[in-house]
Amino acid sequence: MDINYFSKKRILDGGMGQMLLAKGLEATGSLWSATALIHKKYHQLIIDTHLDFINSGADVIVTNNFSARRNRMKDNKVEKQFNYANEKAGELALKAKEISKKKIFIAGSLPAQNQTYVLDERDKKVIEKGFYDQAVLLKPFVDFYYLDVLCGSKECELALNVTEKLNLPVLVGLHIKRNGKLPSNESVGQVVKQCKNKNWLGIILACVSPEIIENSIDEIKKLKIPFGYKANLWKMDEPLPVHKFASPKDKRATNPAEIMGTRDDYTNTKFLKFSKKMVVRGATILGGCCETKPSHIKAISYLKD
Repeated sequence: MDINYFSKKRILDGGMGQMLLAKGLEATGSLWSATALIHKKYHQLIIDTHLDFINSGADVIVTNNFSARRNRMKDNKVEKQFNYANEKAGELALKAKEISKKKIFIAGSLPAQNQTYVLDERDKKVIEKGFYDQAVLLKPFVDFYYLDVLCGSKECELALNVTEKLNLPVLVGLHIKRNGKLPSNESVGQVVKQCKNKNWLGIILACVSPEIIENSIDEIKKLKIPFGYKANLWKMDEPLPVHKFASPKDKRATNPAEIMGTRDDYTNTKFLKFSKKMVVRGATILGGCCETKPSHIKAISYLKD
């Protein structure tokens, strides 16, 4: 893959997990979209949802294994299906690509390995093993890795140790708060200075509200790396740390939208207007995260080179 791929405007997909839930996935506990990986009856739904984003103009689709991290599967007593679920995420993404007959790329999701939106304070060896276990299973199916909603340089360094060993390029997705800093209290610039290597394809703000992206984009532009975003459309502009509600026994946790809310008023036109402003400010990597639908991606697809 050309390391300069994101120097031109490219379109990422949207909120895969939330689309599956909207289409009828009945999630188990706090497995969320990983439920669709471990139950064969939902496999076609995953393929179809990938195809929805491809047909809406996405240049890149992300594998559906964000919730298939080992600790989440262990909490829900399905750890024995860890390998199956992560391999299946890659296999189903590749199947969608083949059906589409379009020249798209597949990004292998390497999510924060413990909770979401908070820094992982566990032992480095445990965290790195989590990244490695998912990355190895995904590698046969993907073109590059996507560091999916990471919260500090510690996680970033450990994930990059893995992607470098496996010799695939990486798109780095960092989560920031209203104050423009990661949950680790580092700036994006600090993380880049500490972690950047020759395999970086670019950097994006991951699962962040359009408003926070807009307030932070100029800092990222100064880093001289292809940059952009996967914007969420949660009603909460700063999402709660997931550990505060995602418990296997909490029925509300089966769909995080029940806690975070959805910005139904954020229309395709509004998303396009926001994306145009970001392109003017230098963004070349444009896409969505939670609650961003194929219609939002179609609206911005006309911005790509």
